[in-house]
Amino acid sequence: MSEQQPPSNEQAASPDRASSNGQAPSNELAPSNGQAPSNELPGSHREPLTSTTTPIPGDEEVEATLILRRREPVPDEVLRNPLPRDEFVRRYGADPADIDTVVAEAKAAGAEVISVDAGERRIRIKAKASVVQGLFGTTLESATHEPRDGQTVRFRQRTGPLSVPEPMRDRVVAVLGLDDRPQATAHFVSITSAAAAVSYTPDQVADIYRFPAGTDGTGRTVAIIELGGGFDQADLDAYFGELGIAMPNVTAVGVDGASNQPGADPNGADGEVLLDIEVIGAIAPKANIVVYFAPNTDAGFVDAVTRAAHAEPTPDAISISWGESEDSWTAQARTAFDDALVDAAGLGVTVTAAAGDDGSADRVTDGKAHVDFPASSPHILACGGTSLNANTSTDQVTSEVVWNDGAGRGATGGGVSDAFGLPSWQAKVGVPKTASGNTGRGVPDVAGDADPQTGYKVRVDGTDTVIGGTSAVAPLWAALTARLVQATGNRLGLLSLHVYPDATATATAPGFRDIVTGNNGAYSARAGWDACTGLGVPDGDALLKALQASAG
Repeated sequence: MSEQQPPSNEQAASPDRASSNGQAPSNELAPSNGQAPSNELPGSHREPLTSTTTPIPGDEEVEATLILRRREPVPDEVLRNPLPRDEFVRRYGADPADIDTVVAEAKAAGAEVISVDAGERRIRIKAKASVVQGLFGTTLESATHEPRDGQTVRFRQRTGPLSVPEPMRDRVVAVLGLDDRPQATAHFVSITSAAAAVSYTPDQVADIYRFPAGTDGTGRTVAIIELGGGFDQADLDAYFGELGIAMPNVTAVGVDGASNQPGADPNGADGEVLLDIEVIGAIAPKANIVVYFAPNTDAGFVDAVTRAAHAEPTPDAISISWGESEDSWTAQARTAFDDALVDAAGLGVTVTAAAGDDGSADRVTDGKAHVDFPASSPHILACGGTSLNANTSTDQVTSEVVWNDGAGRGATGGGVSDAFGLPSWQAKVGVPKTASGNTGRGVPDVAGDADPQTGYKVRVDGTDTVIGGTSAVAPLWAALTARLVQATGNRLGLLSLHVYPDATATATAPGFRDIVTGNNGAYSARAGWDACTGLGVPDGDALLKALQASAG
């Protein structure tokens, strides 16, 4: 696949497109823990999160995900014209011979193989810490850390690179989950209803953005990825009952041992879960909503997206409202995640992701601009945020600007990636270079209302509240995707391939209303694409017409 141009700064660049399709470059042999010769796994270097550590017991059980290379790279044409899952798996899944070799090596080392999926190219293993440390040439420690919310977190930590035994060389392109530190945060901001200057129900926002009339998601499926929290049916019954909307079909699916666990904390992860479900359910009430709960680790995050993309029936959209600065990810984890998104696009799934709620710094305190991942992946629809004022009686917009409530109070994420090159479909829209001189992928692609001061009315753990953040924009666009698929009869897959062709450096694309006022710190809005709101906010009716015209 050659949709993106690599960054000019080789030190900052992620593995090239060939390696992100599972063809890992080979390294010279290197010893590991004094065992038989093994190879360093490209992109696996991990920096410590904390120095507060103790040795991990050798008999502690550890689970990990092994990602295997593809049979062959996925060509651009497949992203434009998705394949049925059986054909996609046959052509681009893992080679059975690779699976047999890796499974045999893992078992020989003393690991238990929990599951194998050739289509998803994943092998899950479980073993004692002493076994995985020897198998992958690393040392695991028990660590504690106190993030910004003041809650002490305990996790396993590793430092430095991993290595793999010679039989796994090239066949295994990522080993995830040995280090199970929290990988992402939810991009939402909650305030009391009284504190909001103005607020809307999700269906009111959809009407303001002119989502296509006569569509409600019938026959479509939308998946949601969650890394914590849960929902209570009583909340959903009360919320949709108050809106006068029939209760949507909502199903919870556990991944890697996680499950739906509402915690009775409206300001915690439950707020993210309920926001996602209620936004999608209010806008596309007849769609099937499947919520995937996974551990908040690199393995859990990648496994959840992969499971959702390969589910039966194939979802039309996947909504992701969790992320972290791309600097906090190992290159192998970013590549494995990006490759899961290639799977999704190749199967016709549109994946939407929140661009972040901390402006151009993205919670990094070095004074430089950073972008959030997975929003910075070129195979995802990155969603930025606005501040929206509109008349709900007439659906007329009185003002809409870039969301930026000031330092420490929230602003849309956006910027230019140092990890992913400039996609070909952004070549004409004037993406600026990074401070390091890279020509990278521009974030976001699209936008929608995100300011908590003009936020969404939701119900969380028995409490009516108002929530904003780009977390609301990802499910907004996922619900719109379901309605567009319903209207066109065609899966949209990598939506960027459909919406960017007519955009230029000074004019946005058909189907969008340009946002030209405001900034997110380092970047300012302008005519055409910008690193605050992308192409702009949707005009659903016009976007549907543009998609129908391009298909015809």
